[in-house]
This record gives sequence, structure tokens and C-alpha cells, in this order.
Amino acid sequence: MASRLEINFIRLLSRCESIASEKRGEAEWRLEKYVGALEEMLVALRKSLSKPTPEVLTEYTRKVDFLKGLLEAEKLSSPTEKALANQFLAPGRTPTIANERMPATKTVHMQTKARCTGEMRDELLGTGLSGKDTSDLRNRRGLPLDERQSAAELDAVLQHHHNLQEKLADDMLNLARNLKNNTLAAQNIIKQDNQTLSQSMRQADLNFEKLKTESERLEQHTKKSVNWLLWLMLILVSFTFISMILFIRIFPRLR
Repeated sequence: MASRLEINFIRLLSRCESIASEKRGEAEWRLEKYVGALEEMLVALRKSLSKPTPEVLTEYTRKVDFLKGLLEAEKLSSPTEKALANQFLAPGRTPTIANERMPATKTVHMQTKARCTGEMRDELLGTGLSGKDTSDLRNRRGLPLDERQSAAELDAVLQHHHNLQEKLADDMLNLARNLKNNTLAAQNIIKQDNQTLSQSMRQADLNFEKLKTESERLEQHTKKSVNWLLWLMLILVSFTFISMILFIRIFPRLR
């Protein structure tokens, strides 16, 4: 059974979807406030003890993210940017309330795509008039659109959209290529640094071994020098002692 928090969340989500499907003016502020409240309620739902299943939470998150992306796309100035941003929006997969045949977010997505396509067509035609002004002008002139002209306009819109997708794909490919090159360069630098460090460590070990060998040789040399000096002093003392004895024997004391 759904908790009271989840019921309130579903009601507010359904209200947001209803507002999003309507034509809104620039002064409309409710949807943005409601979406902010939905985000807070979604966080509370995740922390709730009686939270829904992970699949339901994922669907809720998908719908809230769609509404957020829709608001951000509407803030863009260019119809082309709006259409491109709308292309990446992911609507919900299941109805929010029971009496919906199709998920409301999917309906809003299709409406937004159609509106963006119309704005792009007006921009490509370069009339400088809004959709309403263009319609009034056509009604005044009494000239309906020819099927061939409509098909050409649609082809121009599709071609423009295709060019945008190709440009985006090229930019992403260049970005991926640059990222790969930078990664390889960084790997080569790290590899060279590791090799230099290894060589430095080997050289340090070699120098340490040489220093140890030289220290042992110096110690042995010092010991040998001390031994020779000791023997020299002993010989000198013995020679002096023997010389004194001989001197005394050869030159007796005077009486």
C-alpha cells in the first residue's frame, strides 16, 4: 500500500504533467516551483521506511528528470538548441495515474518536439514572423500552402536537424579522440617517469654498494696502518733499549 508521502508525490507529479502539457506563458512560475517540490519529496521517498520498490523509484526519478530537462530546454533562446535539448529528454515509461492510456510525459514530449519543429521551420523560412503572424498573413492573402512547398520545408527541417546531429557526432568524436590522445600522452609521461625513477633507484643501490666496498677497504687500510706503526714503535723501543745496554757495557762508569 502506498504511503501518504507517495500519494502526495503522485498527485503533484500528475499536476506537473498536466501543466507541462498546456501552453504556458513566460510569467508561468508554478511548474518550476512544483518540480522543485517534487525533487524534495523524491529525496524523502528514498529515505522513507515505507519507500516504493527500486523500479518504481527509478520511474519516478525518470519523470522528475524529464520535467527538469523540459524546463531547462525552454529557457534556451534558439529553437535549434531547444530541439536538440528536447532530443535527449527521456519521458516516463508507465502512466502516473490509472486513467492514462499513454504516459503523460510521453505526450508532453511529442508536443514539445512538434512545437520545436514548427519554430525551427519558421526560423529556416526566415520570415521574421511568429507562427501566429504567419498564419494571419496567409489567411489574409487567401493562399493555402502547396503540398510540394510543405514537403520542401519539411525536408529542409529534417536536413537541418540531420546536420545538427552530424555536427554533434563529429564534436563528440573529436572530444573522444582528444581525450584518448591526452590519456596516451599522460601514460607515456608516467611510464617515462617510472623508468627514470627505476634507473635512479638502481644507480643509488649501485652507489651504495660501491660506498660500502670502499668503506671496508678504508677500514682495512686503517687497521694495517695502525699495525705497521705499532710494530715500528716496538722496533724503535727495542733498538733504543739494546743500544743503551751496549753503551753501558762499552763505556763503564767512571770511578
